[in-house]
Amino acid sequence: MIDVTIIGAGPYGLSIAAHLRPCGLKFRIFGSPMDTWMTKMPKGMRLKSEGFASSLYDPDSAFTLASYCKQEGIPYADMGNPVPLETFVSYGLEFQKRFVPDLEDRLVVSVRRTPAGFLVGLEDGEVIATRKVVTAVGLSHFEYVPPILSDLSEEFVTHSSRHCELDHFRGREITVIGAGASALDLAALLNQAGAFVQLTARAPVIRFHDRGRVPRPLWDKVRHPTTGLGPGWRSLLCTSAPRTFRHLPERFRLAFVRRHLGPAPTWFVKDQVVGRVPFHLGVNITQARIQDGRVSLQLTDRTGARRTLVSDHVIAATGYHVDLRRLTFLDSDIQARLRSVAQSPVLSSNFESSVPGLYFVGTAAANTFGPLLRFAFGARFAARRLSKHLARVNSYNFMRAGSVQPQHAEPSAESKCEA
Repeated sequence: MIDVTIIGAGPYGLSIAAHLRPCGLKFRIFGSPMDTWMTKMPKGMRLKSEGFASSLYDPDSAFTLASYCKQEGIPYADMGNPVPLETFVSYGLEFQKRFVPDLEDRLVVSVRRTPAGFLVGLEDGEVIATRKVVTAVGLSHFEYVPPILSDLSEEFVTHSSRHCELDHFRGREITVIGAGASALDLAALLNQAGAFVQLTARAPVIRFHDRGRVPRPLWDKVRHPTTGLGPGWRSLLCTSAPRTFRHLPERFRLAFVRRHLGPAPTWFVKDQVVGRVPFHLGVNITQARIQDGRVSLQLTDRTGARRTLVSDHVIAATGYHVDLRRLTFLDSDIQARLRSVAQSPVLSSNFESSVPGLYFVGTAAANTFGPLLRFAFGARFAARRLSKHLARVNSYNFMRAGSVQPQHAEPSAESKCEA
């Protein structure tokens, strides 16, 4: 029996593991390090978040992206210099080697409840008994393809997360669906790879982020304070008070998470697509079918006018929708006991779900704690909060067991975490 099992090895899973190590808890962490960033995002992409908001978090916040870039001689700036995907991935892998060297690159295939906690099954047949389970799977299970496209085979329609390499699209006609950063990034990179790209979206306009002034004038900092989610007082409240956000009315929380920081491509991709990639905006896809070995999309605008767009392949850069039912490694008993709203788990102030001992962090926790949890920047809050809670629970269980620590015993797990 171990204390904690962490499922997932992205920014959240790795940061939590790094915080648990000094707590003295027995834990194991499973997953391929930085897998979503390495295999589900296109090479050549640059991060939307600023450099200062793109770190993973050790307990001392010492090994930041800035320190890694300085060590490796990689150009870096806290703001105004977009971080290449490859730099972020290599930094994450180095963080894992330093702070989570015992990461096990194995897939979790089942989680079952027991009277004492959980049994976690691995792909190679090993079964682990654990008191707590932290689910830090990120976006990988929640890719969303509009229903009108979901019945078409992957030969013709795929989600944007399926494309790390783009060279095989050279010379082909590709339609990208979406108005956010992933859609415009893909359109730009496909165009550079030699594909013939068109983009379609329901949005009537593409709202690119403006390039901020660096350094920012004082008056601008006051009007739009800098945060890890971008400038603005709303974002400042999101980053400063995620625990307060949890107490707001449910309807408000769900609407705020859905609307705040919605689809918006970055300023640095604008010149790569405007005038180079045809846009079909303000339209809905009202029919999708395969005709003569190609994808035919019927587009209908708000006036009811229709037109047809034909291409060799369609890429749905339509984001991710959290849906607990897609976490198929959770057995039916756990699924039945999980309380949810809009298919997202209802969580306590310590990230615990309605199944005692089962925790969710990252995007799955956004409807509870706010938009902060949709970004890697939220890993610091999650790691600190959750590690302290788990250490406190472990110390309480130790005391309940009737054990007595000698006068000069090692500090408790909780005090180690506090330190």
